[in-house]
Amino acid sequence: MVPPPPPPLQLCFTPQLPVLLLFLFLLLILSPSQNVAGVGINYGTLGNNLPSPKKVAQLLQSTIIDKVKIYDTNPEILEAFANTGIDLIVAVENYHVSNISTDTASADEWLSTRVLPFLPATSVVAIVVGNEYLTADGNQMMKMNPKALVQAMQNMHAALLARGLERKIKVTTPHSMAVLASSFPPSASTFAPDITPTMTSILAFLADTGAPFMVNAYPYFAYRDNPSSVNLEYALLGGSAGVGINASSSGSGGGLYAVHDPKGSIKITVSESGWPSKGDSAATPENAKTYNTRLIERAQSNKGTPMRPKENIEVFVFALFNENKKEGGVSERNFGIFNGDGSKVYQVDLSCQFCSDDGMTFEKISSGVSRGPSVWCVAKPHADEKVLQSVLDFCCGPGGVDCREIDRSGGCFEPEKLHAHASYAMNAYYQMHGRNYWNCDFKGTGLVTFSDPSYGTCRYSQQ
Repeated sequence: MVPPPPPPLQLCFTPQLPVLLLFLFLLLILSPSQNVAGVGINYGTLGNNLPSPKKVAQLLQSTIIDKVKIYDTNPEILEAFANTGIDLIVAVENYHVSNISTDTASADEWLSTRVLPFLPATSVVAIVVGNEYLTADGNQMMKMNPKALVQAMQNMHAALLARGLERKIKVTTPHSMAVLASSFPPSASTFAPDITPTMTSILAFLADTGAPFMVNAYPYFAYRDNPSSVNLEYALLGGSAGVGINASSSGSGGGLYAVHDPKGSIKITVSESGWPSKGDSAATPENAKTYNTRLIERAQSNKGTPMRPKENIEVFVFALFNENKKEGGVSERNFGIFNGDGSKVYQVDLSCQFCSDDGMTFEKISSGVSRGPSVWCVAKPHADEKVLQSVLDFCCGPGGVDCREIDRSGGCFEPEKLHAHASYAMNAYYQMHGRNYWNCDFKGTGLVTFSDPSYGTCRYSQQ
């Protein structure tokens, strides 16, 4: 069990509160003592002009995105992502939480009808129960029982446990940063008093099951509501400019981390973070590009410290698409990297050098460019290097692959990186054995792509 947190600070909603929550987030995401690993994206569907899930899945296979979080269990999406090598996080909507909290049978019925039909072809790695459930506003909050959230999470885990899926699929719930009561410095912060008992139960559950603590964090809103108090460059993840705080000064690696898990046994996931491209003076394509580029770069950096190398933070960018049917102001409908027609709102580099053609777009998929009978197998962008090395050794040894092209004198030696060499060998093995999907598994490190990963003088074989 996780010990109870220290007595909470007094929660005081003042104009400065969003600023303090912003500090907590930036300490978390910018601190060099955090090892941010993996790039995910939120895929919302509140639009009437969006590409089909199949086209979305095809596009994302050609990018660095290795995880996709959705807000329901849309069967078209689950089917479209089958055998793509991309992990999915699915959701129990807020209005279903109460029902699932009643008993394990209700959770199992939800699981058996919504998720199980798509396994194992679709890689579902987490079920999030609700979204910002504890801080829903207005009439919505009046209908929600905090205890129901905890019970629903426990029931869902029990249903997974009964089916032997508890190691593959984790159960958690995303929170807004309003769950924190803030004071200064951020390292002294803790949970809001009215939800501390619920948060204590959730932390105990996460620690017991090995699931991450998810938080949705938006510096944009802190800047929008307090432009005189928040430096724009700081909100855009540009560092500590103009705020009198050094993002690396927290010895604990960030106040948020220390508050949530003093012993370090629960991982943090930034389940939503992004910047809108339209809606007010701060919501511009330029600012959105800057913020999301920096966020993605941070998510790819994998910069830890020798003292704390295992503290990984996953980041999910919000969002994949602008959603023209989403409620709220203009900015709420314009967080997407892509427009509904598939064109980019602004240029953000999502390319994966050894996964596919850098120029893949929705338009090319629709017109058939870069698609056809050819298919290749490459290493996932964030595959474990120890596993990749064993895969490379197997392919070039017992697997029978001719690996001379990745020798020092070969056309695929450069770049001299394990991921590139493993991709070449995996594809050769895949092509040799009939291009069956199981020949591109490689202990979960391979993925199939319809875009030619060849580059320069290095040519990937194909049937």
